[in-house]
Amino acid sequence: MSKAVQFVGSSDDGNHQLGGSYSIPQDLQNSIRSESTQDEDPDPLQRQMQSRSVQGKQDEYHRRPADANDRKRSLAPAGDESNEVVPPAKKKSRWDVGAYEIPETSREVQKQLVGRLADDLPEKYRLKFFKPSDQKHFAPLLANKPTESLSKSEKQEMSLLLLLLKIKNGDSASRKASMKMLRDKCSDYGPTLILDSILPILLDRTLEDQERHLMIKVIGRVLFKLGGEIKPYTHKVLTVISPLLIDEDPLARATGREIITTLANAAGLVAIITSVSKDIDHEDDYVRNTTSKAMAVVGKALGIANLIPFLNAVCHSRKSWRIRQSGVRIIQQIGILMGIGVLPHLAGLVECLSDSLTDAHIPLRIASANALATLAQNSYPYGIEAFNVVLESLWRGVRTHRGKILAAFLKCLGSLISLMDAEYAGYYTQEVMRIVKREFSSPDDEMKKAVLLVLQKCSRTEGVTPRYLRENVAQDFFKNFWIRRTALDRQINKMVVFTTVVLSEKIGAKFTIEHLLKPLRDEAEPFRTMAVAAVSRVVDLLGTGELDERLETRLIDAMLVAFQEQTNKDSSIFKGFGIVAAAFDKRMKPYISPIVSAILDHLRHKDAIARQHAADLCAIFIPVIKNCGELDILNKLNIVLYESLGEVYPEVLGSILGALFTAVCEMDLSIIQPPINQILPTLTPILRNRHKKVQLNSIDLIGRIAALAPESVPPKEWMRICFEMLEMLKSTNKPIRKAANDTFGLIANAIGPQDVLVTLLNNLKVQERQLRVCTAIAIGIVAKTCGPYIVLPALMNEYKTPETNVQNGVLKAMAFMFEYIGGMSQDYIYFITPLIEDALTDRDLVHRQTGANVIRHIALHCSGAGYEEAFIHMLNLLMPNVFETSTHAIVRILEGLEALSHSVGPGIFMNYIWVGLFHPAKVVRKAFWKVYNNVYVQHTDSLVPYYPLPSEDVYTVEELDILL
Repeated sequence: MSKAVQFVGSSDDGNHQLGGSYSIPQDLQNSIRSESTQDEDPDPLQRQMQSRSVQGKQDEYHRRPADANDRKRSLAPAGDESNEVVPPAKKKSRWDVGAYEIPETSREVQKQLVGRLADDLPEKYRLKFFKPSDQKHFAPLLANKPTESLSKSEKQEMSLLLLLLKIKNGDSASRKASMKMLRDKCSDYGPTLILDSILPILLDRTLEDQERHLMIKVIGRVLFKLGGEIKPYTHKVLTVISPLLIDEDPLARATGREIITTLANAAGLVAIITSVSKDIDHEDDYVRNTTSKAMAVVGKALGIANLIPFLNAVCHSRKSWRIRQSGVRIIQQIGILMGIGVLPHLAGLVECLSDSLTDAHIPLRIASANALATLAQNSYPYGIEAFNVVLESLWRGVRTHRGKILAAFLKCLGSLISLMDAEYAGYYTQEVMRIVKREFSSPDDEMKKAVLLVLQKCSRTEGVTPRYLRENVAQDFFKNFWIRRTALDRQINKMVVFTTVVLSEKIGAKFTIEHLLKPLRDEAEPFRTMAVAAVSRVVDLLGTGELDERLETRLIDAMLVAFQEQTNKDSSIFKGFGIVAAAFDKRMKPYISPIVSAILDHLRHKDAIARQHAADLCAIFIPVIKNCGELDILNKLNIVLYESLGEVYPEVLGSILGALFTAVCEMDLSIIQPPINQILPTLTPILRNRHKKVQLNSIDLIGRIAALAPESVPPKEWMRICFEMLEMLKSTNKPIRKAANDTFGLIANAIGPQDVLVTLLNNLKVQERQLRVCTAIAIGIVAKTCGPYIVLPALMNEYKTPETNVQNGVLKAMAFMFEYIGGMSQDYIYFITPLIEDALTDRDLVHRQTGANVIRHIALHCSGAGYEEAFIHMLNLLMPNVFETSTHAIVRILEGLEALSHSVGPGIFMNYIWVGLFHPAKVVRKAFWKVYNNVYVQHTDSLVPYYPLPSEDVYTVEELDILL
């Protein structure tokens, strides 16, 4: 017990004598300390300022990083003269020694508690973890009361809490079993006990996303089973689930909508409306917003027509403007959720909103205009008749309002114009354009977005002519929106670019590009990037047919300036340049020389980003240069790219390899410079680079050379590349493994499969599973490329090796091979039957599983080819494996049996199944019914002639009467 007692501030260095601590009475010491702390208290003003600060409002945990530097030990060397002189640390005195305080719990008790929470609970209940915050929710489980002393209600509570704990913290198997048991027994527990246990857990702030997801899933399952019993608890469930509708995660939002739909179907519309009656008038806007989204989900679930009377009453309520705003929001959310499905109910919903446009409260008018705009956008291009009742109010508001209200009304009117006939759309567009042009110079972001939306909608209507847009709109649009400030706002930037593209459909590519040449040469890089994005999209949409030679020259020059002046990592500039060059195609010939000079200059730039962009642009330009017939320039580019293969930055090297790949694909390899036999040996050491982009591009380049010019490289070099590429099969990146496998097939086709096959077969002996699987795939690809008659003897010979990994690898390779060669498999059925027989009778489960996979591919490809006797033999060997319990194995076995049902026919196949369907043992019946269900799905009509027809009312199974 003496070890547990510690005196705060004591030390073992002998500097503090025990007798010194009694030189002053304890009461006097405490009074002196209290007086000193009172003198150090700040004045009330400082205390108030401290409480209002952000750090003052934080708890101790979040305040810790702010002053952590003050408590950290200095790491500066003692002899550093540049540091400031640090005053010596104050020596501890007996005044600093605090009195002993008895802890709330002893160390032994704390150790026992931690041990019990960390060890006993997970072992007892098969939990993965048990957090300290779980103690308050699952406290009855920690009490360890004897079962005999518990009442019936306490036993139910303990049972429910145990199921919830296993669902929340258990492993996968216990979680699934507990979920199933809770779903089956939820009617016994009742809604009161279930919700009183789950809802506090969901409201816990320390709950992690995965745990919250599981608890919400429990609520969804429980609601479905409880049905109408959930009515009294509707408000509680909505309070917990509604915040999911505004979650950032789309999966969480979908889950929330699903649960609210289930709740609405179970509780009914009356119970839902009764429960939310207070929330739609709540002072907190957050509560009103979530309630509106929840009611929209309820409307979608129970029918909009049933909800319209409620919405009409809410939107015309005289009690509070908050109630009316909630009704307007519900209508807006209904439009978002229903999409075009809102069309049959459009008239009723618009009627609910008709009076809100002239309401006295500004937020309500804005919300009404936004709701109408949402309805109009989702009902496009129909439904203009339903909006006639609000058109006059909208038009009057557009002419009288200013600021944010005008922005909302303009957005709404623009959405309605797109629904009108050409005559009315032209009239309203000309009228509204006066207001839109007036607001072009508005500094308000919301007004800018509204103006851009109106421009997009109006310019697409038939009543607006290109001449009107050029003379009255486009000039002011480019003047006010194509400015540097717009490029800095990402959202408005994208809207301006899109609006420019939409306008260009009417005003033409030539007019648009003429006004974008100045931004292309601007000093501000974000502005240039924005202009390149707009030009590339306009050219991609409309082409370059209407551009004259002068404008063509100016555009190429401006794009080249934008590329040369780029300093950031944005890839849109060289991609846009490539789009423009591809559109000009052969018209680019006069400009090839200066562009290639700029590319070569950037390939030697000191900045790695500039070199990378130059290589990427080179890859885009190589097809254009070829179409222009400039082969000398192409060879010059190839030489520079080849000389750049010593690049140290992997991103740049990957782009250079990509450019070389494009060159090899586009050029005649007999005249390419440098020659292929010089390029390929240089790529061999690059294969050791572990960067994903470098590996993928280098493998693609090697595969292209192997496909187009295999004879230009000696076989020894190809084998060296094969050995290097074996390491690629270990890659964690699937595209790299896939490209390596394809390249093995191309190399085998180039130099013959024997040497490559020896290399791959040796690779089957390694321990790493992924490497063996990829090797098996590569062998299958080699068989497909070079013919199975070369590969199959080697595989069967390798199967003699008495090693499990090798034999499994051979079986996997055969499975992939028969999958790839398709109908050619029928020539080798009798050849490989003994091998499959050995695999299916092996003690190793993986052998039988892989053998079933081989049978599946052979049986599917050779169905109806006349080899039924071989497949019946395979069926005799495979059928006993139907009782396997391993998940992976039984899936493969069932797939093999399903394939054999196609090869031997359903009649013969069902002779193996009938007896097992009515076997007295449940395990046997379960296995055979699983097979029967699969066959029934595949051969529904073909099974009709083969059903047994008992001659008497009593069906007898003869095998059951046999006496052993």
